[in-house]
Amino acid sequence: MTNPMIDLSQIPTTAPEGVKKKQVRKETRRLAKRLAELQYLLFAEKKHGVLVVFQGMDTSGKDGATRNAFQYCSPSGMGCYSFKKPTDLEFAHDFLWRVQQHSPAKGDIQIFIRSHYEDILIQRVHSWINEDRVKSRMDAINAYETNLASDNNTLVIKFYMHLSRERQAEKLQERLDDPSKQWKHNADDWKEAELWDQYRKCYEDAINWSTIPWHIIPVDQRWYRNFLITKILVERLEALQMQLPLLPKS
Repeated sequence: MTNPMIDLSQIPTTAPEGVKKKQVRKETRRLAKRLAELQYLLFAEKKHGVLVVFQGMDTSGKDGATRNAFQYCSPSGMGCYSFKKPTDLEFAHDFLWRVQQHSPAKGDIQIFIRSHYEDILIQRVHSWINEDRVKSRMDAINAYETNLASDNNTLVIKFYMHLSRERQAEKLQERLDDPSKQWKHNADDWKEAELWDQYRKCYEDAINWSTIPWHIIPVDQRWYRNFLITKILVERLEALQMQLPLLPKS
């Protein structure tokens, strides 16, 4: 919890001025292919696991970012899980019980589309847990992530999908207007959108209280979101300096 304090209201949700969409899309495809090469090395070497966490407001594009970044990767050694309302069995255990079962093994990439942070976001916004419990859970989350990194050689990469309120309203309306997207519509999403300020505060706290830092991704423009996420994934995996295992000596 010693990272510089982040004020999300001071961070843009759009691409920097002058960035060319066509060039960025071309570079994103190249990076996605490079990510597939790195995933192959990770799977073969089996020295590291990778946990990728996507968190953000409704319509921030967590699924789309996942599809784009990992489009060339092999299903072998890949997993994806989205944490929704806990089942009765999950409610009967501590809040991290269901999360730990989906932690990546060495050689694997596990993607969380919504994650263990849900338990200090929606539950906090709706006052289903008190502030003491929020802080206790945050301590447990930090311990969980730190343990993954130190005890199982897991690279934890966390993305906060930084969306503007205006863009969220556009995307929610699109789910009503576009027949191909109407299956995504949920009336409760509009109610949750009214709690924007409360959610923003809870996200900001989660980011600032984290031991392992977050990457803040501007997502109002999907093409720039895809580029930035894929670029960061490639850089983080390249830093592992992975190599293919040698043929064992007879």
